[in-house]
Amino acid sequence: MAVMGVQMVVTLLVATVMQRISPHVSFGRWLLCNGSLFRYKHPTEDELRALAGKQKPKAKRERRVNGVTDEKPLTVPRDIDLHLDTQPITTIDALVLRYFLEYQWFIDFSLYSTIIYLFTEGYYCLVDAQDEFNIGVLWCLMTVLFSIKVLFTVMQHYFRSVEGGERSVCLTFAFLFLLIAMIVMIVREEYLEFGLEPGLTNFCQNLEHFLKQQGWQSSVPFIKLAFKIALVALCSFIGGCLTFPGLRLAQTHLDALKMAADRPMLQLLLHASFLPPVIVVVLWIRPITRDFLLHAPMGKETVQLMSNSAYNTFRLWIIVVLCVLRLSLTRYHLQAYLGLAEQWVERMKREAGRISMLEIQRKISRIFCYLTVVALQYLAPIMLTIHCVLLLKSLGK
Repeated sequence: MAVMGVQMVVTLLVATVMQRISPHVSFGRWLLCNGSLFRYKHPTEDELRALAGKQKPKAKRERRVNGVTDEKPLTVPRDIDLHLDTQPITTIDALVLRYFLEYQWFIDFSLYSTIIYLFTEGYYCLVDAQDEFNIGVLWCLMTVLFSIKVLFTVMQHYFRSVEGGERSVCLTFAFLFLLIAMIVMIVREEYLEFGLEPGLTNFCQNLEHFLKQQGWQSSVPFIKLAFKIALVALCSFIGGCLTFPGLRLAQTHLDALKMAADRPMLQLLLHASFLPPVIVVVLWIRPITRDFLLHAPMGKETVQLMSNSAYNTFRLWIIVVLCVLRLSLTRYHLQAYLGLAEQWVERMKREAGRISMLEIQRKISRIFCYLTVVALQYLAPIMLTIHCVLLLKSLGK
């Protein structure tokens, strides 16, 4: 196979551009810092004192007990009339965010990977390059691996939390997805188009023939079982990594709907962007979709609405469109997450008692500091899905 060709030249060019231009022009940084997202600024101590009707002390009051200085924390009533100021997120603000550099690199790499894939597809359409290695597939595969790595990094962050119970949630959902994956494995191809058996049978036969040539003995059923166990374990791992991104998406979806209460068209798009998991599952259930479209009942006769190849292309395009739709609504979901600061303040006002000024500032600042974590939880599954679709389009039969 010819590797050093036009594709390799374009790949090296894109890699160079990515290395040189990304520090100055970054799509990932633009998503956060284009002026459309507003963060809530935490109030200063002077502002909180003014709302509580306190004067700024001239000096710190200290109490000495056995020679130890004990400073009394500054507190204010919870029901103070606190209103948070907003400010557009700038690049300087984003630099202090957790995982910002990882987020920026991952989004830029995914974008360049998509560009290279589109170029290779156009190159294959214009030139008879069947003997060349499709390097766009390699870029898509790397994007899939990096997406899983990013999700695993975020999951590790939750695993470090000891008191919150996030570790138990991840493990519980991982075992749940393990059970679901095992159930999917036993569903017949007539109902669920998993497409595993034909390819696995061919692979096992070739592997058995190769091992016999080397003088080794092998068992095809054992190879199939080992492969399925490994696949189930991989599905469980990915499901565990997607646990908190899924929960976060559900929360931001509800908050975004509340923000768009007076915009019915935007609400319709938000609902449509929330349905892709269900739509994807339905598209791969043979009796509901493929059998219906290929043998649509028309009275006493059946009509074929599209061919097998057309249906395969159609459902891949549906997934791509849904991914683009969800990507276009990124701003609304991230702004809904930033709105948690205002929601927390409103809940605080309805409570009785007092709260320290430092606690108020920490709560509001913490929401903004985890913005890139939420952005990764939202965007990484999209990149994972769309590049898996591109791989299926190029490698699937």
